[in-house]
Amino acid sequence: MSYEKIVTHNDFDGILSAALCARALGVGKILFAGPLTILRSQITITEKDVVCDLPYPLQCGLWFDHHEGNLQELEYRRIDPGSIPGRFDLKLSCSRVVFEYFSERMEFPPHVAQAVDEADIIDGFTYSFIEDWRRETPGKIIDLTLKVHFPSAEDQASHMRNLVRELRDRPIGEVSQLDFVQRRLKQYREEEGRMLKIIRDSSYFIEQDEKREVVVIDLTSYQRRPLLIKNLALLVYPDANGVLEVYNLTEQRVKSNHLGFSMSLSIGGNRQDKKKNISEIMRTLNIGDGHPGAAAGQVRCKSKQEMLKKKKEVVNQIYKLWSAQ
Repeated sequence: MSYEKIVTHNDFDGILSAALCARALGVGKILFAGPLTILRSQITITEKDVVCDLPYPLQCGLWFDHHEGNLQELEYRRIDPGSIPGRFDLKLSCSRVVFEYFSERMEFPPHVAQAVDEADIIDGFTYSFIEDWRRETPGKIIDLTLKVHFPSAEDQASHMRNLVRELRDRPIGEVSQLDFVQRRLKQYREEEGRMLKIIRDSSYFIEQDEKREVVVIDLTSYQRRPLLIKNLALLVYPDANGVLEVYNLTEQRVKSNHLGFSMSLSIGGNRQDKKKNISEIMRTLNIGDGHPGAAAGQVRCKSKQEMLKKKKEVVNQIYKLWSAQ
């Protein structure tokens, strides 16, 4: 069967997943989306489309995913994941799921496995030490180019499409050295100091958190959510086990009273024998989903007063569930 387009997540794992599918299936048209875009049916997806690293839509030709929450959503809808063309598997990355699926049907060049190994580490955040995380590997370099401000959504999509095209045809080490990638990397390096300053100015620990386990980065005072990598907080608070970012959602580019929560385990938190499950916290509160090591959620608020009240409540609830795990 021939497929018309690939709809994939707008992160490194989604980009590499799309590159593998594009190579295996010969599909050139790529669309990028976040999970909510799929859940709200904001993109038309047909049986001629391939979907990667996103929730299962109402229909598609092939679906590849690895998120535990998306599996639970299928169970809730009484859909057997085995009945869906493609593959679901609880791997560290969606790229790994795609790679294993197509490796049973064709032979990838040896360098593809290296790229998939990087996706496992980056998406699973399975670094042993801060030094490992800070080391600029080819995958990390490409990932950092996605973390810098884009002038427009069109520029962002164009950059990601270029990455898909290059990763489809070249080893990841070559792609990381291309001019358009290196230009974005230089821009990231220039912006990282600004990100660290915002984290220092906006972070705190709640009163109950006596062991200072969860750094809270509160960005609600900003008119527009600053672009930053919340895990940079680990450079400021290396002993923390988790990072929680709180911010206002924008609607039609205007700051709203609605809240977004994005949380991840630190390198130390991932190393612990009994790992926390952040995805479970978001699902328990019924505000969102994600991975055990990183997840996000949203809370609707009718007024600024309700927003301030809910912000405090939800941060406390998240910490309470965290402590109970």
